[in-house]
Amino acid sequence: MPVWLREFRWRQTPAAVYLSLPLRGVRATSANIFCTDQYLKVSVPPFLFEAILYAPIDDTNSTAKIGNGTIFFTLYKKEVAMWDYLTLPNANKEKLQYLRENAVLKAHEKAKEETEAKKVTKQEHKKYTLEATMKLEEAERKRIEGLKEKERQKVTKELELWRKEQKDTEKQKRVQKEEELHQEVEQLKEKKKEEINKAEIPNEGTSETRLKPTKGCASFSMFSENVKEERLPAPRSAATIKVNFTPRVFPTALRESRVAEEEEWLRKQAEARRTINADLSELEDLKEEEKNPDWLKDKGNKMFATGNYLAAVNAYNLAVRLNNKLPLLYLNRAACHLKLRNLHKAVEDSSKALELLTPPVPDNENARVKAYVRRGTAFCQLELFTEGLQDYEAALKINPKNKTIEKDAEKIRHLIQGTPQDS
Repeated sequence: MPVWLREFRWRQTPAAVYLSLPLRGVRATSANIFCTDQYLKVSVPPFLFEAILYAPIDDTNSTAKIGNGTIFFTLYKKEVAMWDYLTLPNANKEKLQYLRENAVLKAHEKAKEETEAKKVTKQEHKKYTLEATMKLEEAERKRIEGLKEKERQKVTKELELWRKEQKDTEKQKRVQKEEELHQEVEQLKEKKKEEINKAEIPNEGTSETRLKPTKGCASFSMFSENVKEERLPAPRSAATIKVNFTPRVFPTALRESRVAEEEEWLRKQAEARRTINADLSELEDLKEEEKNPDWLKDKGNKMFATGNYLAAVNAYNLAVRLNNKLPLLYLNRAACHLKLRNLHKAVEDSSKALELLTPPVPDNENARVKAYVRRGTAFCQLELFTEGLQDYEAALKINPKNKTIEKDAEKIRHLIQGTPQDS
């Protein structure tokens, strides 16, 4: 049971009240003090002091000091006036209880307001920190972009200088070649003139001259030779012609391809690759490699090869959660469901794979054949032979040279027709 402190000393001024509580035989290093505008409670085991003050005080600026076995309070009044008593006189238990509860309620509300104020201040500090960080990052980004722009301009200038040097070099080579060709033509002309001069022989007794026939020619005409020399064209200038070819993903020629379907297929592939980088906030506990659908697909393939089909299905399931646009995930999971006799799931996954493998292009032929065969197998095991035969025939349309698929389709036809198979 606590010991109530009945002895205390107090004095006042118009603005403040000075209260002193003696603690006999107790070394008070700390005290539990609860104070509101009109309620004061001090707990220093084993002593307890409680008072309903005569008038309201400023509990925010009021102070308490502990020392020399005494607690000394400085209570500042809200209104400048002299008090008749320190506590309310003639206060019954009900009124004391009401004032006590009201003081506790006010204290809770004040603490809640302070907590909210601290939360708002903390949010403002976070906001300020974030804005400052963003400004720093923006300044750093601009600095890096400026460095990149300077480097780009430098490289551009160097490239332009190199191109100019290349053009000057090519021009010099072209001029040199033209000069060499011109010299060769001049040499040929001089040589032909010498041959013509040697072929002229004077005829005795006449003033006419006769040309001596050259070897391999029946006659010779100086006039025709001069005409040929005059019509000789100028030498051609040397040049290099560059031919550029447009790169294409698909090996077929553009005139033989289906451009719209191929572009649709490439768009879906790009969308699937973008999905890999989607938000993985739900899967933060996964390891870094477990967030890669390709790694999970390879892991599922290894589990399938060892016969652990349930583990393979789990790997494919996680990969599908990470990226639901990869048709190979559904195709491989359908194979696992076939092994586990989950036939309806095998049909569903094969159909989903076929849906993603559109438009039909050469790059996804093998995947479409597998999807049709696995769905057809699941239909046949469900004794839906007509639907199974349709899928096998669809696979044969894509790959008509596959003898295994052709043989299985023939077996299904015999089952539908009820005829025995040829041995």
